Amino acid sequence: MSQPLSAKDPARLTRAHVIPLALFMAFMVLLELVTKLLGWCHPDAPWWRQDPAHFIYPLQTLVVLTLLVYYWPNYQFRWSWRWNLTAMLFGTAGIGLWLLPSILYDHWGLTGTTTGLLKMLGVASRREGFDPGIFHHPAAYWTAVSLRFLRAVVVVALAEEIFWRGFLMRLVGAWDGDYWQQPFGRATWQSYFIITGLFMTAHAPVDYAGAFAYGSLTYLLCVWSKNLGACVTMHATANLLMGLYIMATGKYGLW
Repeated sequence: MSQPLSAKDPARLTRAHVIPLALFMAFMVLLELVTKLLGWCHPDAPWWRQDPAHFIYPLQTLVVLTLLVYYWPNYQFRWSWRWNLTAMLFGTAGIGLWLLPSILYDHWGLTGTTTGLLKMLGVASRREGFDPGIFHHPAAYWTAVSLRFLRAVVVVALAEEIFWRGFLMRLVGAWDGDYWQQPFGRATWQSYFIITGLFMTAHAPVDYAGAFAYGSLTYLLCVWSKNLGACVTMHATANLLMGLYIMATGKYGLW
């Protein structure tokens, strides 16, 4: 049996749970800066200037994945077939709610930019975004697609759930600093609103409604299963299905 988290070095545990997502977000800031400095949306521009995300995202993926591997002994996932299967169902339902506004945009035959309540709910076309079609060579195209899926399904699922559920949910439950003594998945209304609210604001406004619904389902799974691995599996399932939907519909703005 693995050593309980409460018996491990608290400072190292905190670093292991916080640094991967913090570095992930730092790369997002870097992308904004690089895009402003080097970005050139022109057909004659090289791919790395047309959309710098095509080299920032792979770098982000590999660096954060390396960190996750390095810190791996500090995580307790408690993988379980029962909870993994349940998590897949939760992930399917959660991403269905997330994608619903974009699906309704097409179903209702809308065009242009929505306003008012529809805009607030994220009803939009979502066509503009990370498009691997920028690459014409098949090897480059599929490399970009593969790395994008690796980022979404593995790196994002691990880094976010390790932080939101593994660290921050404990911290909110014990502000006095003894948070590593908190059991995983301990439910309070305070932690629900704080974690779900922060999860929402970590995404673009167009995704707020979907993020609230998805975050609420993840919180429910977390307190029900008391299993970090289930939360990761739910997130990975959701992102995999979203990626497949994006590739099938060309709604690259959902990335």
